[in-house]
Amino acid sequence: MARTTFQGPVRSLNGFYTQGPGAVLAVTSSVTLNPQDYAGRILTVGGSLAANVVITLPAINTSTDPSSSGPGSDPNTLNNEGVVYTIWVPTTISTSSLKIGTDGTDKFVGTLFGIDTDSSNALVAYTPASTNDYINLNGGTTGGVAGTWIQIVAVAANKYMVSGNVLGTGTVATPFADS
Repeated sequence: MARTTFQGPVRSLNGFYTQGPGAVLAVTSSVTLNPQDYAGRILTVGGSLAANVVITLPAINTSTDPSSSGPGSDPNTLNNEGVVYTIWVPTTISTSSLKIGTDGTDKFVGTLFGIDTDSSNALVAYTPASTNDYINLNGGTTGGVAGTWIQIVAVAANKYMVSGNVLGTGTVATPFADS
């Protein structure tokens, strides 16, 4: 029996390759994300930002596939449950800040681990309050030091699940906040 092996890049349902240089996008100014252009990619933010950068997550849509869909999930559905956004800080945010926010209705659940990089490497776990709809990274106490990464997944109506490591300096504090 012949065995077939797949060779070549894997193409995602939203139409882009999930490997190679197109899978990593630099974010240098404020942007509102959408699944078609940003889901499954690694978004890099860091260094000397010209101004505060705000990454706004799209509203979570939990609608069902239209009845006209064929068997299985419709790749063109507006439902964005399961969409994953990954944010990585390759260079410490040295000016301004990075804010990752929702539409105000969607909130964060999950845990971000904070690591104090300038003294003890102490590890602290941060969980959002029920009203938190922003993650603020300032390049210091609330994270944003090179190596910070956050993964955000639309898991249910009004709920984005977060995980990751936020590297900070000084007296580290939670990056979670209300708008």
